[in-house]
Amino acid sequence: MTLAILSMPLRLVAQSAGDSIRTHSFVLGIGSSHQLDTYLSPLNYTGYQVSFLRETLRMTRLANRRVSFQSLWQGTFSQTSNISGTTTDWGAHIGYDALWHYNWTPVQGLRLMAGGAIGADAGVLYNSRGGNNPAQGRVNVDISASVMAIYKFRLWRQDLSFRYQANMPLMGVMFSPQFGQSYYEIGTGNANGNACFSQPGNAFSLWQQFTVDIPVGKYVVIRTGYLCDIRQSHVHGIKMHDRSHSFMIGFVKHFRNVGREKRKVADVIL
Repeated sequence: MTLAILSMPLRLVAQSAGDSIRTHSFVLGIGSSHQLDTYLSPLNYTGYQVSFLRETLRMTRLANRRVSFQSLWQGTFSQTSNISGTTTDWGAHIGYDALWHYNWTPVQGLRLMAGGAIGADAGVLYNSRGGNNPAQGRVNVDISASVMAIYKFRLWRQDLSFRYQANMPLMGVMFSPQFGQSYYEIGTGNANGNACFSQPGNAFSLWQQFTVDIPVGKYVVIRTGYLCDIRQSHVHGIKMHDRSHSFMIGFVKHFRNVGREKRKVADVIL
């Protein structure tokens, strides 16, 4: 769950009570997808995935301004086929995560962050030859652990920023039909047990992102990187995994809020 996240460990700047820094980014991704859902088919499906990632990051006033808040939206669309190419899966999902990180700066240019997140995802996977049960819905709510490391350095007269982030759900609630149970049965009231407790033992997932931020001009930063999103579960006799690897590219903008006014800034704290 999940998709970030924002960069940059530039030098700390003084902020008045009404002065805060806010960083926004939007990136698009394209890559490969490997899917299995035994509710629809016992076969593995491979193909492509396109995605977007929308982030906002700002420092809060918590713990003497050492806690940052991150808002992360992620959406994907995938098309995959079985090994013989006779059947196609179409998938889509959208998710949101709210994350809080405590920040350390052990050495100049390096920022370490650790914290937690609350997130929710919803999606669907449709199989072109699914018979009576052609689609599988996915809904889950999770509490996750999150870590991030950001390193800023100067190269070729440019301030570059490397960042790694990993999010792993620790517990939550997910929806899953019983094996062989139709959505018609669920819709007519036979839905007992379809909401189940999830944890790494039955629903291991891991979201990882590595990015490089490259300034272009005075106010815009180009972001490029790699995103690995692993989602899997084994509940109610149904095995599911959705593993994707994507190349991401987009832009970052930094703003300073002074009272009610907002203006772009090039020198920020994140």
